Amino acid sequence: MTAFMMTLETNSLFFGIDNLYLLLILPALVFSLIAQAGVKRTFAKYSKINARSGHTGQSAARRILSQYGLTTVRVERTPGHLTDHFDPKAQVLRLSDATCDSPSIAAIGVAAHEAGHAVQHHEGYAANKIRSALVPVAQIGSSFGPYLAFFGLMLSFPLLVDIGIILFCGAVLFYLVTLPVEFDASRRAIRVLEDQGMLTDDELGGARKVLRAAAMTYVASAIMAFLSLLRLILLARGRRDRRF
Repeated sequence: MTAFMMTLETNSLFFGIDNLYLLLILPALVFSLIAQAGVKRTFAKYSKINARSGHTGQSAARRILSQYGLTTVRVERTPGHLTDHFDPKAQVLRLSDATCDSPSIAAIGVAAHEAGHAVQHHEGYAANKIRSALVPVAQIGSSFGPYLAFFGLMLSFPLLVDIGIILFCGAVLFYLVTLPVEFDASRRAIRVLEDQGMLTDDELGGARKVLRAAAMTYVASAIMAFLSLLRLILLARGRRDRRF
């Protein structure tokens, strides 16, 4: 789970349980938990099946980067489980302990996906550039927006509510823009793994399932963000309606 997502769930719970929580947030939380369980289960399954090519996550990522001329991008190990990510500022692709040296279908699929992010950055993929620009906005919006709106509601201070909602809109936009970025990285990963023969046809099916399960966690985050924003708007509207 990303730090943004944990902040978002905490913010959602911060408002307590009401009808809007039961109607909007609780189903989204359940879906998020199902998505997280799904990616862990799918990754664990295909982590036990080694690719016939003999590639590891690290060698697959290095081969993809070299194919696109990204020889200056380093591939390093990072602690943790499924903590794989590409750091565009440091030009480092970091692979988790479960991915780096593993020759499994799951590891190769995840490594190829992260290499896809490096390629996106190199090619100036528009959605990726927008998401990168939204990172500080999302951090501020998810950390402070809901709390400002909540205190505005408690103090009957509409301007504070509006500021909180506007800030949180930035976080919601980040989650929405993240979807095409993640789906595109997975599409690139599957295509290059197939073109380079790093996975056979039947192995590609397993990699697709791993990446599809991972994508569902981003879908869950986007749904949670949107419904949390909708709840804030409805709470604010309800409070204003009672004033008149």
